[in-house]
Amino acid sequence: MYQRILVPLDGSQRAEAILPHVQTLAQQFDATVIFVRVVDVEPVVVPPAGVPVVTVPPKLDVTAFVDEAAAYLESVAQPFQGAGLKTEVRTPQGEVPDEIWQVAAEDNADMIAIASHGRGTLAQVWYGSVASALLQRATMPVLMVRSPAEK
Repeated sequence: MYQRILVPLDGSQRAEAILPHVQTLAQQFDATVIFVRVVDVEPVVVPPAGVPVVTVPPKLDVTAFVDEAAAYLESVAQPFQGAGLKTEVRTPQGEVPDEIWQVAAEDNADMIAIASHGRGTLAQVWYGSVASALLQRATMPVLMVRSPAEK
């Protein structure tokens, strides 16, 4: 039924709460698991108080960010590969929900599996808003689990 399962991760233990569920599904359906970590490198410039902002953000060399994201995804993929599952990794750059959606479309994903933090603090809003954005645009099944608090 499911041949290509897309799994967006942000590097947190909370996001990784989806992994056991994905592994079970991938084994049951002999599915390929596509791990995605979006590299969002918009620089944040905070001017001193009272100074008008007329700054052009510096160009960043994103190579190190992309390499780090790929290394992280490869480490997450290893247990899946060890269990005989097929995996792929993607490290697109840009707005998180848009890039996840684009990878899902380009890679013909037939399911998105994601953990939602489901809380309101600033550190947790990011992934909750991503999950919400994916649900609003979904034209395919979305498996969402609520992750436990990070230790």
